[in-house]
Amino acid sequence: MVSPMKAADNPVHNVRGFLPDLRFTLQAAGGKTVTEETFKGKTVMLFFGYASCPDICPTTMAQLSQVMSNLQDDADKVRILFISVDPHRDTPEILQAYVNAFDQNAIGLTGTEKQIADLARRYRVAYQIEKPSGSDKENYEVAHSRGVYMFDAEGHARMLAADTESIEALTSSVRSLLPGR
Repeated sequence: MVSPMKAADNPVHNVRGFLPDLRFTLQAAGGKTVTEETFKGKTVMLFFGYASCPDICPTTMAQLSQVMSNLQDDADKVRILFISVDPHRDTPEILQAYVNAFDQNAIGLTGTEKQIADLARRYRVAYQIEKPSGSDKENYEVAHSRGVYMFDAEGHARMLAADTESIEALTSSVRSLLPGR
């Protein structure tokens, strides 16, 4: 048994058995329908956000990009999945251009309002889209919870990290999930 102090010191939380396995059907750039099967054999870092996010999302994506860099040759065994909670503004092409700015192996995904709501509920992600202010229908705020979900190569939910965790802690956690470790 882990002592309470030791558990509090661990920045990345083991969620095996507490969160469901990776499962979704969403849209990627180029008109591709993508499911969890696309990533079988890859360790996945999953993050919910939106492309026009002013602070949290770009900071987290920069962190995840650094994790990929730290993994060096093992980076080809890992994928970053960025799922938009703003399907009205974030087309698959906008999302892919956004994630490409951080990591060429990252995948931007979106879907219908129902698909996003169902997936967010599945992983206990909270988000809220405010009503547009004024006459500009594209001018609205989005709030969302934060966290990086990590899935092993079989698609099992294994770890959850705050987006404020150190790059070293994230890298170590991802590395521990790589096939053959």
